[in-house]
Amino acid sequence: MARPIGARVVLRLVVVALLVVLPGHVAPDLAGDRAALLALRDALDPGQRLPWDPSAPTPCGGQWRGVVCSTSVSGARVVELRLPAKGLIGTIPVGTVGNLTALRKLSLRFNAISGGIPADVGGCAELRVLSLRSNRLTGAVPEGFFSLALLNKVDLAGNHLTGGVSLEFNSLTQLDTLNLEENNLGGTLPAGLNLPNLAQFNVSFNAQLTGPVPASLARMPASAFFGTGLCGAPLASCANSTPPAPPPSSPGGGSKSGKLSRWAIVGIIVGAVFIILLVMGFFVCLRRRRAAAGRPAGAAADVHEGTAPITVTVVRTDRDAVRQSHSPPLAPAMISDGKKLVFLGSAPERPYDLETLLQASAEVLGKGAFGTTYRATIDGGDPVLVVKKLREVHLSENEFRDKAAALGALHHDNLARLRAYFYSKEEKFLVYDFVGAGSLSALLHNNGVEGRARLDFTARARISLAAARGVAFIHRGGAKSSHGNIKSSNVVITATRDGAYVADYGIAQFVGAAALPRRGAGYRAPEVTDARTVPQSADVYSFGVVVLELLSGRAPAHALPDSAAGVDLPRWVRSVVQEEWTSEVFDSAIANEPRVEEEMMRLLQLGMECTEQRPDKRPSMAEVEVRIERIVEDACRKADFSSTDGSRSVSA
Repeated sequence: MARPIGARVVLRLVVVALLVVLPGHVAPDLAGDRAALLALRDALDPGQRLPWDPSAPTPCGGQWRGVVCSTSVSGARVVELRLPAKGLIGTIPVGTVGNLTALRKLSLRFNAISGGIPADVGGCAELRVLSLRSNRLTGAVPEGFFSLALLNKVDLAGNHLTGGVSLEFNSLTQLDTLNLEENNLGGTLPAGLNLPNLAQFNVSFNAQLTGPVPASLARMPASAFFGTGLCGAPLASCANSTPPAPPPSSPGGGSKSGKLSRWAIVGIIVGAVFIILLVMGFFVCLRRRRAAAGRPAGAAADVHEGTAPITVTVVRTDRDAVRQSHSPPLAPAMISDGKKLVFLGSAPERPYDLETLLQASAEVLGKGAFGTTYRATIDGGDPVLVVKKLREVHLSENEFRDKAAALGALHHDNLARLRAYFYSKEEKFLVYDFVGAGSLSALLHNNGVEGRARLDFTARARISLAAARGVAFIHRGGAKSSHGNIKSSNVVITATRDGAYVADYGIAQFVGAAALPRRGAGYRAPEVTDARTVPQSADVYSFGVVVLELLSGRAPAHALPDSAAGVDLPRWVRSVVQEEWTSEVFDSAIANEPRVEEEMMRLLQLGMECTEQRPDKRPSMAEVEVRIERIVEDACRKADFSSTDGSRSVSA
C-alpha cells in the first residue's frame, strides 16, 4: 500500500534534516567536497582519465577539470560539476554527489553510468541544474529528489528509468525544463500535475505511459508525447471507452396493444431466417479462404479478445538467410504472394496487415527520385510508420526480397529500421519505423534562420556524430556495403535535436536507371556515374557535404526544389578558406559562439577532407566517427552550463 502524501512529505523532511545534522553524511566544507569528488572519481573513473591531482590542496582555481568553485563568507565550496562525455562507467555511490551540499549544477550527461540516481541526492539542497541524459540509469526517481525545491532544469532523458511521473513533481515549483523522454516510465500522467513555470517538457518514447494528457500540459508540442500511449490535446482525442447507457424502459414493458399482428410476426420470421443465412454464408466463405491460403510457416498471429486474428507473413533476416542471397530461396510459404505485407525478421507486437496499412491515415513527407515517402498512422494511433513507395523497380520478387532482407538485418541505434515490404506487379514499397521529428534539411532550410538558430554548434556536432555512427555501421558490413544516397533530407533529427537517424540506406539498389537522380545533386561524389553502385569513399564525400551544410547553413547545389539558395558547397568553402575569410563559412547562428572556435575549425577541416576530389585522400567513415567523437567531447566540456543558457546545454 502506498504511503499517504503527507507521510511522504514528513519522511523527506526527516531525511533532509538527518543529512544536515549528521556529520558522517554531509561534507560541510571544501575539504569534504574534495573528498567526495575523489570518491566519485574512484567509483566512475577507474582508469583515472580525469586529470585530477589528488595531491592538490584544493579542487578549485581551474586545477580540476569540470569543477567550478565559488567563494563566500563561509569559505570556498564546489558549486558546479560538469563531466559530459567522459566515458565514465559504474554507479554513483552514496556519499559522493550527495555530499556536495553547495552544488548548484551537475552535468554527467553522455556517459555510461549505471545503477540508480543516488538516494542521497536530496543532500544537494542548492541544486538548480541536473543533467544525467544518455546514461544507463535504472530504477525510479528517489524520494530525496523531490526535496530539491530550487531545481530549475532537469534532464534525465535517454536512460532506463522506471516508475512513473507522480504528483510529487509538484513540489519542484521552480522547474522550467523537465526532459524524461526515452526511458521506461509507465502508468499515467496525473491530472493534478501542475508546474506553473514549466516551459519545456518531454516524455516521448516511454511506451508504457497511457491515458490522457493533463490539462496543464496540453500547451506542450505533440512531439513531447510521441511514442507513448497518451491521448488528448495536443494529441488525438481519447477514445470513449464507456458505452452509452441504454434508454430507460417503460414501466409497461411492451406496446400499447400488447399483441403483434400476423404480418409483424411473418416479417420477424423472414428477417431472422435472412440473418441466419447471412451469418452461415460468412463463416463458409471464411473457412474456404483459410483452407485455400493455409497458415504459412513463420507466420505470426496476435489474437485479442473480441477481435479476429491478423495473420502476417515473415521473412527471416538472420545471417544465414541473408548470406543465401540467390542460393536456395526461403521456404515458399514465407515468400510474398504479391498480395501480402511481408515482415522482416519478426512479426510486430501488434500485427497489422496490408489492408490495415492502406486504410491508415497518411501524410506525404517528401517526393524524390526514388519515390514518395508517407507517414502512416494505424487506426488507434499506434504504431506510426514511414512508407516508401518506390518507382521504376524492375527486380524480380526473389531479388527484391533478398535485398529487403539484407537491409532488414541492419539494426543500429542511428538507422531507421526497415520493418516490412510489399511487392506486387503494380506496387512496391518499404515500411520503416517512424523516427525523429523531421529532416535536417527541413530544419536548416525550410525553417530558415529560425530553424538554424535553434541548433547551436554542440547540437550540430552531435547530429553529425549520430549520422556518422549510422553510416560507419553500414560500412562495417563489407567493402560493397554503402548507403548510396547520403544527404540532409535523409538525416532525421530527434525531437530533442541532439541526435539523428540515417534513413533511405540502400534504396538505390531497388530502382532502375530511369529513377536515378541527376549527377549534379549537390551531394554526389565526382567519380560516381551510377547511383546503384556507390563506393564507400563516395559515401564519405556525401557525408562531408552534409557536415559543411551543418556548419554553413547553406544548401548544396540543386538540393532544394527551387535551387535558389544552392551552391557548389565544397568548392565555395575552399575558396573562402583560401582567401583567409574562414569565419565567413560558419552560419551566423553559431559564428560567434564562445569557447568552441577550435572545435568548429576541426569539424570544418574534417568536412573539407571528406570532400576531397580524389577518393584515396578521403578518410574512412570509421576514422570520421572517431574524430567527431573527440570534437563532441571537447565541445561538451567547454559548453557553458549556466542558468542563462542551461536550456541549450541540457538539450545538447
